[in-house]
Amino acid sequence: MTRSALFIAVAAASLIAAACNHTPGDTAVNGGLPPMRTPVGPVPGPQRNPERPANPYAGNVAAMAEGRQLFVRMNCSGCHGGRAGGGMGPSLRDVDWLYGSTDAQVFSSIAEGRSQGMPAWGTMITDDQIWKLVAYVKSLRTPNEPNPPRS
Repeated sequence: MTRSALFIAVAAASLIAAACNHTPGDTAVNGGLPPMRTPVGPVPGPQRNPERPANPYAGNVAAMAEGRQLFVRMNCSGCHGGRAGGGMGPSLRDVDWLYGSTDAQVFSSIAEGRSQGMPAWGTMITDDQIWKLVAYVKSLRTPNEPNPPRS
């Protein structure tokens, strides 16, 4: 091995060793820039909430009743409880919602699903049915709620 080849090999080994000995948060690696983070695998869900039209059934009492029937028929009560008060899934009667409580956000949660167990129903039921479910969910805790729980 020539003297210059030996010098290059030693210099390369020194640089590699220096890079391996950095501590987390050490900005000496990567030219003084913060460490690069590379996400592994796909990021679930849309990057932003897609634009959705307004709920065509907002305030429609008949659609709320149909939404209640869908809620029972699709076994939403299996997770959210018979009157949507919660079970192994969260209560839909709360005022605080993890993924937002606007009509479009509730539609998105039903259609696309959420982590921790909410299935995506958008391929199994129509947008029209999802909007009726949204109308029902939004009627909870209001005087328009069809078949409310008895006190």
